[in-house]
Amino acid sequence: MTHPLSKPSSEITTDLPTPSCALAVGAHPDDIEFGAGATLAKWAADGCRIVHLVCTDGSKGSWDPTEDTAKLVASRQEEQRAASRALGGTGEVIFLGWTDGELDSSLRQRWEVAYWIRMVKPDVVLGHDPWKRYRLHPDHRHAGLLAVEGIVAARDPHFFPEQSIPHHRPDALLLWEADEVNHVELVDGFAEKKFAALMEHRSQLRSTMFIDDVSNHEQVASFRQRMMDRLADHGSHVGAAAGEAFHLISNL
Repeated sequence: MTHPLSKPSSEITTDLPTPSCALAVGAHPDDIEFGAGATLAKWAADGCRIVHLVCTDGSKGSWDPTEDTAKLVASRQEEQRAASRALGGTGEVIFLGWTDGELDSSLRQRWEVAYWIRMVKPDVVLGHDPWKRYRLHPDHRHAGLLAVEGIVAARDPHFFPEQSIPHHRPDALLLWEADEVNHVELVDGFAEKKFAALMEHRSQLRSTMFIDDVSNHEQVASFRQRMMDRLADHGSHVGAAAGEAFHLISNL
């Protein structure tokens, strides 16, 4: 398969060393599992501490106009913690709580992301590619910018000195849904953990995964196959059976 937005396979790197800690920054609950779930599962199995940072409250994640949004927010938080555990993590999730659909990448939000990068001290940060062409959802774009700009602020001591936390410079940034792929994490053997984590987001089964009910085995199987096909497609960048593709920035 031809991938016009990726480099030649000879220029695509694979498999960072397992970090001691990884911080994944997503716009909504479930975004991280879609973008990097198998990679996080692989690292967790090798002893990495995985931490989720979710920027919005997920309150618009329903097709039902009568949905109780307060209950939806609470459900999505529990689902996200369960998804972290399904990946092999401890359920460690930071919720910034900005209103779903109204996320901005202004100074206040950057302050918060930089704070948590300094607190968590990840070796690797993962997030949305904010420069993905034709990206529709503004929250994804802003969350991606916050991951990028949060690193800049967290690494330099004169940004937000009132935080009174030592500055921290991660080793690498991985952007999923990359406009230009230059790195693939090989994830053969971890696809089922990614799928299991996604299935923990039960409030999203209908709207995101097109599953009316978990008892509908045909729909569940169809969703699982879509995920497996995506991993195979990403792996094909480097001739691997399964992968998750990213744009890697290592000069931070």
